[in-house]
Amino acid sequence: MKLTRRNFLAAAAAGAALAGPAVHGAEKAGRKHRTALIGTGWWGMNILNVAAESGHCQVVAMCDVDENQLNPAAAAIQKKTGDTPKKYKDFRELLDREKPGIAIVATPDHWHPLAMIAAVKAGAHVYVEKPIGHTAGEGRAMVKAARDAGRVVQVGTHRRVSPHNVSAHQFLLDGKCGKVGMVRAFVHYAGGPGQKDPDSDPPAGLDWDFWCGPAPLRPFNKRIHPRGFRQFLDYANGQLGDWGIHWMDQILWWTEEKHPKIVSSVGGRFIKQDNTDAPDTQVVQYKFESFVVEWEHRQYAANAAEKHNIGCYFYGTEGTLHLGWQDGWTFYPLKKGAAPIHVEPQLNKPDDQNIKELWDDFLRAIENSARPVCDIEIGHRSTNMSLLGMLSWKLGRSVQWDGEKEQIIGDPEASKLLRRQYRAPWKYPEA
Repeated sequence: MKLTRRNFLAAAAAGAALAGPAVHGAEKAGRKHRTALIGTGWWGMNILNVAAESGHCQVVAMCDVDENQLNPAAAAIQKKTGDTPKKYKDFRELLDREKPGIAIVATPDHWHPLAMIAAVKAGAHVYVEKPIGHTAGEGRAMVKAARDAGRVVQVGTHRRVSPHNVSAHQFLLDGKCGKVGMVRAFVHYAGGPGQKDPDSDPPAGLDWDFWCGPAPLRPFNKRIHPRGFRQFLDYANGQLGDWGIHWMDQILWWTEEKHPKIVSSVGGRFIKQDNTDAPDTQVVQYKFESFVVEWEHRQYAANAAEKHNIGCYFYGTEGTLHLGWQDGWTFYPLKKGAAPIHVEPQLNKPDDQNIKELWDDFLRAIENSARPVCDIEIGHRSTNMSLLGMLSWKLGRSVQWDGEKEQIIGDPEASKLLRRQYRAPWKYPEA
């Protein structure tokens, strides 16, 4: 069951060939792409460092509304590469002046749609972090913008190219798990009640109004920025919108079905007593045509009683496959006496990720006018699964989903949650 690099690259190339042409204006192989980063936090810098290390990118500009992130990030890139990126606060000004060939969008979630759409309209190919947006309507507008502009848009669901995920995917497709009737995806992390921190003035160098952007303008709190925004529902969609999309994407990668039919969620804040407002406990049920999915998370009580604390269990007629992260994957056969099959992960530092493999695929797609392995349409469907789970939780009841039309059936109140009002002067993107 060992996956070699040669087999992995062959599989990736085969996937690219199947995707077929999707964009125009292929870049000349070997050319250095003028590259810009929008959002210079921890994860954005992980991506930009990989881009710089590829040898095919020149970092021409970096953008952030927080000088406390932007200035040290730009200095680090200059030291690493010798490039002298120009610094911007407004991504629109960056796109207009620098005309980058590649833009990395690594802002908080609520900024992804406007920044990505502006970048493709300015002629850039885009690597956008997951989840692609805050509401389903934004995602459809992002797909349309990418197609209209003929640009490559890669979504940062890098587990589609992680070698152990690729081999687990093939194991499932080969039928070695048998017929799968249920998938359970989960994240169980340690944590506790926490405590409330008072609101305060934003630190010098941070334009807090711009940071909030199209989302509600609320008082600054150090719990939100930097790195805490995912647990605040004005700016993100909690654990399901953060971790959940990775596992929803793995499930949609495996199945031929593109979307669930019925989504139902329960949960709440039973433990957390801090400033966050996302659920600390949540269960979501997704009914597909031929199987069901259960998502569950809790932000407390990680324990030794459960063998794995993150990933997916695929329950099949031949056994159960656990697809994880730092623990690779393991198949537990149903047949008595049969030994489990285990494959170790191959992850990159820092942060145990596979951005390099995804970036290589992104460059290949640009140079060959092909769709990338994590194309924006794929990222949109995976994001929608997480967003629908959160929508059901907020609504307090199940919803029926028409995935082809991207509409909720027979529930006008629920349908309103597929969009949200933007704060002026920002305008909600239309498909």
